[in-house]
Amino acid sequence: MAPVEILVVDDEEDILELVAYNLRRNGYRVECVKTGEAALAHAKSKLPDLIILDLMLPEIDGLQVCGELKKNTTTALIPIVMLTAKGEEADVVTGLELGADDYLSKPFSPRVLLARIRAVLRRQKQQPADNEEIVRIHNIVINPGRHEALVDGRLVDLTFTEFRLLHLLARRPGWVSSRQQIIEAIRGFDYPVTERSVDVQVAGLRKKLRSAGCFIETVRGVGYRFKESE
Repeated sequence: MAPVEILVVDDEEDILELVAYNLRRNGYRVECVKTGEAALAHAKSKLPDLIILDLMLPEIDGLQVCGELKKNTTTALIPIVMLTAKGEEADVVTGLELGADDYLSKPFSPRVLLARIRAVLRRQKQQPADNEEIVRIHNIVINPGRHEALVDGRLVDLTFTEFRLLHLLARRPGWVSSRQQIIEAIRGFDYPVTERSVDVQVAGLRKKLRSAGCFIETVRGVGYRFKESE
C-alpha cells in the first residue's frame, strides 16, 4: 500500500521542519509549502491525502485556501487539519464551517498532531461515500458530483457544510434527522461542535435558499426534515 501523502502549509520554517520530521518518522510522505498560492497549486495538481494548513499565511490566508479547496470538486474531499496561533474561536468555527475536518492550536505537541491526523484519516475511511445521484425536489436541483445546488435554475453559493446538510436532508424527504445524527452524518462521530451549531447552519442555509428555505422543517424537540410536498 502506498504511504499516505500529507501537504504541510506554513510560512514558519521551524514549524515546517518539526511537522515534516515527525510525519516522516511515522511513515508519511510529506511535501511542504509556505504560501497559500503554492498550497492551492500543489493540492490541485498532486491531490494529497491530507493537508495540514496554517491559518496565518501571507497574502492568501488559510481560511481562503480552505474555502477554495472545498468549493473545488477535485479537491473538496481532501481532509484538512488547521493550525492556528490565534486561539480565536471565530477562526476555528469559520474554518470548520468552510469544511476543515479538525484543528490544533500552536504551540502543539507532535504526538497530539499525529493522533489528530490518524483520527481524521480513520474517520474519512469509515465514512460512506456520498450518493452521487442528482437530487431534484420542488424547485431545487442538487448535484453532488459538481458540488452545486440550484434554486429555480440559479446557483446558490453554499459552504461545504451547508451543501452537505442540504444534500443529507433533501435526499430523504419526510425523514427526520436529529441534530446529533446530522453531526455524525456530515462530520463523523467525533466532530468537535455542539448540537447548537446545527441550528446555526440550518438558519444560514434557509436564508441562502430564500423562498425554498421553507422546505427545511423543524421538528420540535427532535431535529429537522425536508418537506415531501409543496
